Amino acid sequence: MTLNFIVNNRPVTLETEPDRRLLDILREDLHLTGTKEGCAEGECGACTVLLDGEAVHSCLTTAIQLEGREVTTIEGLAEMGSLDIIQTCFVEELAIQCGYCTPGMIMSAEALLRKNPDPSEDEIRLALSGNICRCSGYVQIVRAVKRAAKERREAQCRA
Repeated sequence: MTLNFIVNNRPVTLETEPDRRLLDILREDLHLTGTKEGCAEGECGACTVLLDGEAVHSCLTTAIQLEGREVTTIEGLAEMGSLDIIQTCFVEELAIQCGYCTPGMIMSAEALLRKNPDPSEDEIRLALSGNICRCSGYVQIVRAVKRAAKERREAQCRA
């Protein structure tokens, strides 16, 4: 089947099987390797991307679901070679250890902050609950998301 969709603000036309995983399309066809495969069952969140602004597990999302839709990956957050606010906060708050879960965590945080620019700690923890980190623990991750939310709000006030 021929698919037409958008990835990181760029149109994509791709010939593929309808049951092919979005994760494989991103990594193998589009060479966007920031999205990681962890469990391949939708349990760990390492493969989280945004589909029309909603956090989804790309290992469970099939090609047939993509027609006319917009996908944002971790690579799509950075602009002109600079990390975005969430990415920067993860680095500065030491919310990264091995880094394997980081892209999925950041994409889940991005989905949350698009919906709710001032989330409570409980809301942050709930939004990240589908993502597993075995290295850093969640204190630094929650702190990074809180800081990113604050910095985004402050940047919007200055604009």
